[in-house]
Amino acid sequence: MPGFERLQGTLCVDGEPLDHVAARFGTPTYVYSGALIRARYIAFSNAFGSHRHQVCYAVKANSNLSVLRLLAELGAGFDIVSGGELARVVRAGGDPARVVFSGVGKTAHEIEQALEAGIGCFNVESEMELDRIEAIARTHGVQAPVSVRVNPDVDAKTHPYISTGLKENKFGVPAGAVMGLYRRIENSDALRALGIDCHIGSQLTDITPFLEALDRLLELVDALAGEGISVDHLDLGGGLGVRYADETPPDLEAYARGITDRIGRRPLALFFEPGRWIVGDAGALLVRAEYLKENEGRGFLVVDGAMNDLLRPALYSAWHEIELVEARDETGARTLDIVGPVCESADFLGKERLLPARPGDLLAVRSAGAYGFGMSSNYNSRNRAAEVLVDDGEARMVRRRETIDDQLAAELEGLA
Repeated sequence: MPGFERLQGTLCVDGEPLDHVAARFGTPTYVYSGALIRARYIAFSNAFGSHRHQVCYAVKANSNLSVLRLLAELGAGFDIVSGGELARVVRAGGDPARVVFSGVGKTAHEIEQALEAGIGCFNVESEMELDRIEAIARTHGVQAPVSVRVNPDVDAKTHPYISTGLKENKFGVPAGAVMGLYRRIENSDALRALGIDCHIGSQLTDITPFLEALDRLLELVDALAGEGISVDHLDLGGGLGVRYADETPPDLEAYARGITDRIGRRPLALFFEPGRWIVGDAGALLVRAEYLKENEGRGFLVVDGAMNDLLRPALYSAWHEIELVEARDETGARTLDIVGPVCESADFLGKERLLPARPGDLLAVRSAGAYGFGMSSNYNSRNRAAEVLVDDGEARMVRRRETIDDQLAAELEGLA
């Protein structure tokens, strides 16, 4: 089985003991399973069988070049939200023609960069953005391929910070304004309508909101067809959840079947933008215990990883399983908050965990492959972690640990 499992008491990734990884590369370090990333991508794509589809991996989930290259070699498309992400995809060997460009704040420079690269489609999030894309495309003498992102006002029943399909969210165009935009696109010499798009949120564990959003998009597709306006694809975004604690992720086959049944005989290709579902479970953050302390009866295990390395617990109160890499008898286990050295009370990786932990222990923060390193920072002037990919029986560094010289290199000291 690809991914993380215990072999003779030691937590391993694709057969590689994590204590060996830490000994070679230090801590804190992100470590990823190449085999599990491949398996997840293939499973997602295969779930839709012969129905015409394109899986556009959401680069924001984990943008390491080696991860992107692995997916590009499988033929993946990519969902980007910045010019920087487009540059990463191109550097990793991804095909720009299989890129969809989402996001509410595309700059003129990013639009020009995307047109010059020949991306597959812009997911347009406002009328003013459409104005800008049209003007730039006309200046360059090209037609910009576009898809309007619809805000279907569907409650994804997820954390409010990662809900994106409600009318109070900043994303997408209200359903009532969509028809007018497509009429305009149809009459423009600088725009070409390729699809229709929505994305309602992240970490969804129930397929019902997906299907509700799809029903609303299909009503618009049929209304457009009634006016002689056709689109080639329907983009349902991403959002499939994974198991962090006791969640039950959606059944992939039921998700695919529910979607294709509703599409029926409509000649629509299906686009998807999964990120977390592909890489989330394929990563862990390795940290080393430094101190054990107690404040008025509350126990704290201070580790060398912090909120600047993994922001999700501080930002969302997200729960990640945390376990000792080397199994130990539970005798002497106590309830501990796993905290870092950053000077914030929000600096924790986990609270109230029952662990028989001691200073010097190596711990793995699980399901950290998505929105881990990508959200990390240099807060407190801490160096960002190393990244390691285990693939084909080899653990190799795919991003070296940052140094203080790396941090300071871009700064101007103001010295004459």
